[in-house]
Amino acid sequence: RLIAESIDELGIRRKTVGIAPVGCAVLAYNYFDCDFQEAAHGRAPAMATGIKRVRPDLMVFTYQGDGDLASIGMSEIIHSANRGEKFTAIFINNAIYGMTGGQMAPTTMPGQRATTAPTGRDVEQTGMPMRMANLLKELVTPGYITRQAVLNPKQVNKAKKAIKKAFEYQVANKCFSFVEVISNCPTNWGLTPLDSLKWAEENLLPYYELGDYKDSFKDEA
Repeated sequence: RLIAESIDELGIRRKTVGIAPVGCAVLAYNYFDCDFQEAAHGRAPAMATGIKRVRPDLMVFTYQGDGDLASIGMSEIIHSANRGEKFTAIFINNAIYGMTGGQMAPTTMPGQRATTAPTGRDVEQTGMPMRMANLLKELVTPGYITRQAVLNPKQVNKAKKAIKKAFEYQVANKCFSFVEVISNCPTNWGLTPLDSLKWAEENLLPYYELGDYKDSFKDEA
């Protein structure tokens, strides 16, 4: 909804193309009234790169989950960011493979249970969760890297501003933008919706700290 509102407020719907990868966001095209392309799992940044280079006049965004972007698509997003491809990447981080069965994702927390980790994530075997905004901010080229959340109304408002800013930078042909959004997943966490919001606040936000990690153009008028 926040993406759709931003697109309409900027008046760019007729020239916007979204990329939905198979898996984490496979059905996203059903919820947007703009052009959409389906990418192989993890390859949305590669497809976005191709479309944006052929048609730089279009507004291109990817909508990716944590299993998609931070696992099989890790190389794609890092190299797209490092090249400074001028599209907008929206990254939904709910610490699990939400649409494909509840498997452990690269973002799953230590001790957190998943269908492929019934006793909880063992960091000695799998390492610590990947913090994508922290990782991408270390690259020289990307212009806007932020992590927001949608666990309460105040956070939703901040997330909306961040998403709109990312699209504004693309409209101005400025930079690669990456918006990470911390979200809940009550179904695969095995919690009620309210309990899942509380769990995310208590367990995800201390590790996935919110805020802008890089904004190369914030001081421009």
